[in-house]
Amino acid sequence: MANVSHTRGDIASHPDVSEMQARYARMLGGRDVALVDGPVFLLGLYCAVSPWILHYTTSQPALVPHNLIVGIAIGLLALGFTRAPERMYGLSWAMSALGVWMIVSPWIVGSSPDKGVILNNVIIGGLAVLMGLVCAGTAARSTPKP
Repeated sequence: MANVSHTRGDIASHPDVSEMQARYARMLGGRDVALVDGPVFLLGLYCAVSPWILHYTTSQPALVPHNLIVGIAIGLLALGFTRAPERMYGLSWAMSALGVWMIVSPWIVGSSPDKGVILNNVIIGGLAVLMGLVCAGTAARSTPKP
């Protein structure tokens, strides 16, 4: 049986310590907003299915494909943030733009929207703008300065 009771020493004496630290830093780089990726995806999913959840498919037929397409776009941005954060967080401004569009879309795309449709799209849009700003702020903060 092996004797494992002795102390091996500090990792600082390991010959590959600088390479391991650099790899660890690369692996964690850009992941400051990892907690936002999931909620952004869920927001996109909800946006896509909200016409069926709130039952306004017959009263606002133009907003049904609109919310579906914008929801899919937000969901794809979230998947991109998760898959390649160092390249995608520059597009967080696009998510903010989609949020602003969601806020004004009931009056532009819809026809005489009721209070529930307006409230739904304003909440989705406001959350998209907020999450986009969080992602953009974190990306700007974590970008290495020359």
